[in-house]
Amino acid sequence: MDERFSRVRSVLEHDFEKLQNANILLLGVGGVGSVCLDALFRTGIGRITIVDDDVYDITNQNRQLGSEAVGEVKVLHLASLYPNVTPIHALIAPSWVEAFNFSPYDVVIDAIDDMPAKIAIVHKVSEKLLSSSGSAKKIDPTRIRYTSIWKTHGDALAKKMRYELKKSGFKGDFLTVFSDEEPLCKALGSLMCVTGAFGFTLASLAIRKIIGKL
Repeated sequence: MDERFSRVRSVLEHDFEKLQNANILLLGVGGVGSVCLDALFRTGIGRITIVDDDVYDITNQNRQLGSEAVGEVKVLHLASLYPNVTPIHALIAPSWVEAFNFSPYDVVIDAIDDMPAKIAIVHKVSEKLLSSSGSAKKIDPTRIRYTSIWKTHGDALAKKMRYELKKSGFKGDFLTVFSDEEPLCKALGSLMCVTGAFGFTLASLAIRKIIGKL
């Protein structure tokens, strides 16, 4: 038995084997996605594919794991830190979503901000999807919740997503992590205690989905 996961096994018992056999696709490895990745890796997910087109900037260092590597491609650097990770350096746009094969993955995690791409992801793979809404400009992680996209409230990004989904004719459902806290600033701003908590919540949902307890 791999001693790295002995304490995970104590919690999950035989369900741990389901994590070892799981295959997760994580879209976006910024403030939310990088923390989600770390939690998934340390809990024993067997295979993780990460997709992002960005490089690290010094302003990422307040919230993103791996961001000390300023100027490096995010997915390539993270793949060097996490042995079971497959990196895809690509811009997640509607055209990419349409062309990508989502069928090998048990869970798809949306941790991106681009609305057209988020809507395309929903239409392509909603039955496997866990989505993150707006984590920026907030300070209180205890205001974070998860629910059906249609029941989200007090979150501007989620409101926009509901509008765009209705406009596009989407009739399905999926879980969304959101916060109903009012934004504290208009400029770009974020705190890791909130963005990281979004990432941890997504990881927990993914784990529970895989073991059939969600």
